[in-house]
Amino acid sequence: MASWVLSECGLKPLPQIFSRPRTGPISCKPSKIRFLHSNKTGTDLKCFSTKILNGCFTERNWGLKVSAPLRVASVEGDEERKQRIDSANGFKEEEEEPKFDPSAPPPFKLADIRAAIPKHCWVKDPWRSMSYVARDVAVVFGLAAAAAYFNNWFVWPLYWAAQGTMFWALFVLGHDCGHGSFSNNPKLNSVVGHLLHSSILVPYHGWRISHRTHHQNHGHVENDESWHPLSEKIFKNLDNITRTLRFTVPFPLLAYPFYLWNRSPGKTGSHFDPKSDLFVPNERKDVITSTVCWTAMAALLGGLAFVMGPVQLLKLYGVPYWGFVMWLDLVTYLHHHGHEDKLPWYRGKEWSYLRGGLTTIDRDYGWINNIHHDIGTHVIHHLFPQIPHYHLIEATEAAKPVLGKYYREPKKSGPLPFYLVGSLIKSLRQDHYVSDSGDVVYYKTDPKLSGSSSK
Repeated sequence: MASWVLSECGLKPLPQIFSRPRTGPISCKPSKIRFLHSNKTGTDLKCFSTKILNGCFTERNWGLKVSAPLRVASVEGDEERKQRIDSANGFKEEEEEPKFDPSAPPPFKLADIRAAIPKHCWVKDPWRSMSYVARDVAVVFGLAAAAAYFNNWFVWPLYWAAQGTMFWALFVLGHDCGHGSFSNNPKLNSVVGHLLHSSILVPYHGWRISHRTHHQNHGHVENDESWHPLSEKIFKNLDNITRTLRFTVPFPLLAYPFYLWNRSPGKTGSHFDPKSDLFVPNERKDVITSTVCWTAMAALLGGLAFVMGPVQLLKLYGVPYWGFVMWLDLVTYLHHHGHEDKLPWYRGKEWSYLRGGLTTIDRDYGWINNIHHDIGTHVIHHLFPQIPHYHLIEATEAAKPVLGKYYREPKKSGPLPFYLVGSLIKSLRQDHYVSDSGDVVYYKTDPKLSGSSSK
């Protein structure tokens, strides 16, 4: 019977011993055809002939059942064969992506970022800005009235934390006036700015001008104005007390009032002195105006201390004022320090407005974001300080595709940003000074302040 089947198929019987199966293509010619089959007896082999011409078949349907080993040894390794096939098909292994260099000149221009931001983000609405002022002032007086009414030691600590945060919110609105992002009316900006800043003992014009210098020179080692790096020479010439106060918590969080009077180490001048080298001659009248307003507020506080008593004034105003100072120093420091990766500072020809601004850092403050008017969206604010605070989030989202890796997504905060205290402490232990030379420099660590060898 088997002979008849093989005969019908035009095949000769195969010998009983077969060679081991091989991988790869099998040549099938009409004259020689080989089959693999099991060693079991009674193999089911069916052949249906559909057309036979001159002893050759043109189409056959083979139903072949075989038992084969689970894995057949290949002539070449699987990985080698895969690489050979991929190479033949034009595929190449992905090369490892080079590490991002934050100091490299960006592949975009400031105009590219500006073009990505919707036009309405540049529109300043004075009524909307004034509504934030009205809200914050109402909250400030409401908190003071509530604290004075209850007047117990359970309420006072809560009041100090809340009121210190609200004083900081008032500062941010005055800061917008200084940038001109509050409104297009310079007189309105000046009046509101003086009222807000004087109420928390900040000389409006004196600070406005120095803060403008900070924005115009952000990221520059020598020319930046606030929280800029100390050169190695200046750092090593600091006395031990100054060095400890600058780099040991909580003292850096209390620095702002002293900065207003004396500026940073290595710089001279005062925000209250119209003849300070902070200002040019045509700005002196503005500085005098702000100093007079500051003095008037100090006199008012003296009168209130006489009326209600110094202890009550300390509880209602003094402690919240220092809470505001701590907020200001924490926020301004961490917008330029304390990122997980080291960020560059520049000198000379390597510095540009764009490259300096791209080293600033956005921060998330949880519930405080809305209270302090989204000042945590700091990168876009530094590049374009004319944008009102209520458009900063939208402008940042629009600019992210252009910024790419030059934008560092902030770590998400809980309701209250306690995690930032850890970032502050870590930075103060590591970021001490930069080299005296070099156009692109990074912070170095003094082992005496860090408690370990510098990395």
